[in-house]
Amino acid sequence: MYYVDMPSAKEIGDLNLVRTDAAISIYLPTTPLSREVEASRINLGNLVKKALGQLEAKGLDKRRIALLQEQFDDLAADLDFWSHQANSLAILATPESLHTYRMANKLKDIVEVSDRFHLKPLLRAVTFPHTAHILALSENAVRLIEVSADLPAREVTVADMPEDLTAVVGDATIKNYTGTGHRHGAQEHGSYLARYVRRINSVLRPVLMRSDRPLILAAAKPLEALFRSLSAIPALPDAIAGNPEHLSNAELAAAARPVLDAHYAGQIKDFHRLFEERAGQNRSTTDISDAARLATFGGIDRLLIDIDSVVDGFVDDETGEVDFGSHEDATSYGIIDEIAGRALRSGAKVMAVRKDDIPGRHDLAVISRYPI
Repeated sequence: MYYVDMPSAKEIGDLNLVRTDAAISIYLPTTPLSREVEASRINLGNLVKKALGQLEAKGLDKRRIALLQEQFDDLAADLDFWSHQANSLAILATPESLHTYRMANKLKDIVEVSDRFHLKPLLRAVTFPHTAHILALSENAVRLIEVSADLPAREVTVADMPEDLTAVVGDATIKNYTGTGHRHGAQEHGSYLARYVRRINSVLRPVLMRSDRPLILAAAKPLEALFRSLSAIPALPDAIAGNPEHLSNAELAAAARPVLDAHYAGQIKDFHRLFEERAGQNRSTTDISDAARLATFGGIDRLLIDIDSVVDGFVDDETGEVDFGSHEDATSYGIIDEIAGRALRSGAKVMAVRKDDIPGRHDLAVISRYPI
């Protein structure tokens, strides 16, 4: 079983506010197979040595380094923690605290040491989380399925959810519909289906309106169209076609993957379209210095960042002016990471993507709230 605990985009923005004399960010691959986890623990020890070595070279007080070492030693010795892992582990540590996040996506080793955390890998994990709710809807059954990245799909218990159409309109009324195509009978059955969908909407809405997971419909065309027309709950435009009654939760989750892929591809396509449109209004840029100033003053509306780019340096807290660093050490930090954190805190939509998804294959692309 996978164990995942991820921060929200807002929490990532808040983590970007942390300032200290020693912030260590470590990302490493792990495994949900407890018998193979020893390699991850050994790897962590090597990454910790690298991080602490940078702090020693910086001249950090040995007592501060000892506090960090003690926390990492405690984590390495926690066998229960290591037996409950996913595919990657993020560790954000200061001499006073240590936070861990277990991630479903697979990462390579990353070690960053600065006065703030390196958060871009976490942002990537929440950009395209491959999580969703599936509403499997037919006249004979209705299920709400929760889908997570690399986790088994599970059915969600919804209070007062009707079992089927009969539970809403009664068995006698269903029998009155012959299904022979008579106009009056068809209209009557359509009204029954509408009552059914409205009931489902009423019990689902309190559950789904609090969720940030997209909703995917799995239904035959008549019920899919009826749900879209009557329900206030937004669903993705693509659906899982056909009657879902005989599909298992796992089969529905598998069918949801291409729907989510299309959803994410559409988000990037929409960014590119708007980026070109805003270029004519002088409201888009791929310049890092421009992006840093915009982020500092809350001027970014949407931001794409390259998950793999490494641009070290500094961004002034007051002016947003960029000083590009020349090498990795315990003082400089990732400029792209800092821009993303500031943008998140001002309510911008930030997506961590691959370079090929960014206009011009730059390190970042910005759509601003006002002309630059």
